[in-house]
Amino acid sequence: MGEFLNPAATVLILPLTSALLLALIPNYRVGAWLNIIATFATLCAAGILVVARPAGAFGLLFVDDLNIGFVALTSLVGFTTAVFSKGYIGHELATGHLKPAHLRYYHTMFQILMGAMNLALLTSITGVMWAAIEIATLTTVLMVGIYRSHAALEAAWKYFILSSVGIALALFGTILVYSVAQPVVGDGLPAMTWTILQAHAAKFDPALLNIAFVFLLLGYGTKAGLVPIHAWLPDAHAEGPTPVSALLSGLLLNVALYAILRFKMLFVGAHGLFSPGPMMITLGLVSIVFAGLMLYRRRDIKRFFAYSSIEHMGIIAFAFGLGGPLANFAGLLHMAMHSLTKSGLFFAVGHIIRVKGSQKFDAIGGLTRSHPLLGWTFVACVIAIAGLPPFGLFTSEFLVVTAAVEAQPLLAIVLVVGLLISLGALFICINRVAFGEPKGKVDTDEGTLLPIIVHLAIVLAFGVFIPGPIVNWFQHVSRMLG
Repeated sequence: MGEFLNPAATVLILPLTSALLLALIPNYRVGAWLNIIATFATLCAAGILVVARPAGAFGLLFVDDLNIGFVALTSLVGFTTAVFSKGYIGHELATGHLKPAHLRYYHTMFQILMGAMNLALLTSITGVMWAAIEIATLTTVLMVGIYRSHAALEAAWKYFILSSVGIALALFGTILVYSVAQPVVGDGLPAMTWTILQAHAAKFDPALLNIAFVFLLLGYGTKAGLVPIHAWLPDAHAEGPTPVSALLSGLLLNVALYAILRFKMLFVGAHGLFSPGPMMITLGLVSIVFAGLMLYRRRDIKRFFAYSSIEHMGIIAFAFGLGGPLANFAGLLHMAMHSLTKSGLFFAVGHIIRVKGSQKFDAIGGLTRSHPLLGWTFVACVIAIAGLPPFGLFTSEFLVVTAAVEAQPLLAIVLVVGLLISLGALFICINRVAFGEPKGKVDTDEGTLLPIIVHLAIVLAFGVFIPGPIVNWFQHVSRMLG
C-alpha cells in the first residue's frame, strides 16, 4: 500500500510545501523559477502515479482510473502555465501594469490552487472534495483581482458572490447525500466515503437522492460555467491575468465537472432514481447555443474565449448526459482535449496582449503580418478549438455528434446547429485578429511560444492517432460512468 500511496500523497504535499516556501520569497524572478520547479516536480509525481495505477481507497485518498487521468492532466497544464506565467507576469511587472506588492503571494496562490485541485480529485471524502473546491475558488478570486483596478476588483467580487452561491448549493447537496447514507452505513466518514457510498447506493432513499443531485448539479454546475449559472466566468477571464484564465478554463472547470461525474456514478448503482441525463443534456444544449450566440457580440478577446469555454463545457455536459460507452468516451476525450487546447489558446492570447498592449479586437488585427510566428500559431489554436481536423477536438466532437444521432436524433440537430454557430464566430475571430492590416502597436518581444507548441502537438497527435492503452483506459472509465 505504501508504494501506491506515496505518489498520490506527493502530488498533494509538493504544492503545499512549495506554497509555504514561496510565501517567504519576495523576489518575483526567484519565485517564478521555484514555481516552475515545483509544478515540474508535481508533474513527475503525477507521472509516477499514472505508471503505478493503483486502485482503491488509501486513508483519506481514493485513486482510480478516472481521477488518475485528471491528476495527470492538471499537473501537465499546471506546469506549462507556470512556464508561461513567468514571462507574462514578468512583462506585466516590467511595464508597470502590475506592482511588486500585488505579486507578493502570487506564486503561493498558484501552488495552493494546484494543491486544492489535486486534493479535490484524489480525496475519498465528499466533504473534503467540497472544501478543496472552495479553497480553489477563494484562491482564484484573489488571483482574478490581482490588478487591483476597479474592473478587476468588480470581477473578483462577482466571481466570489456567484461562486459562493454555487458552492453553498453544492454543500447542501453533499449534506443531503450524507443524510441519505447515514441510516445505511452509519455516522461519520463512512457516509462520506466514495467507495462505501457506491457499494451501498442501491439501499439509499431515492427521493432524497434525487433532490441531492439537483443541488449538486446546480452547485458544481456554477463552478463549471454552465448556463444559466455562468455569469461570473466571462468577467473573471477578461479582468484577471491571462495565466489565471488558462487555469480557470483548462483545469478548474474540469474539476467541477469531475465532482458532478463522481456523484452521477452513485446513480448507476441506485434504484428508483430519475435519470440525471436529461438535466445535463438540457444545461449542455442551452450552454452551447447561448455561448455560440454570445460570441458574436464580444469586443474583448479574453471575454470571447471565455464564452468559448462555456460552449465546450456544454458539449461535455451534453455528452455525459447522453451516457453510454460512446458518449462517455467522447466526453472524457473532449475534457482532455479542451483543457490542452484552451489553455494553449490563452497562452497565445497572452502573447498577443503582450505585443499589442490591448485585448480589444479593434487593436490587434493583422497579426500574421506583424508577428508571423505568433499569428499562425494563434490561427492553429483557433482551428483546434473550433473542432476542425486534424486536431483532437474534431475527434471528440465527431464522437459526441455520432452518439447523439444514435440516441436522440432531434437533439443532435440542435447540437450541430450550436456547433456551427460557434464555428462561424471563430472564423470571424481569425479574420479580425490574424489577417488584414496590422493594428495597434508592434512590440517584437513575443516571449517563448514553447508551451503553446507543446499543447498543440499533443492535441494534434490525439487527432491523428489515440494510443491503444489510452483508448482502453478511456473505455474502462466510460463503463464506470454508466
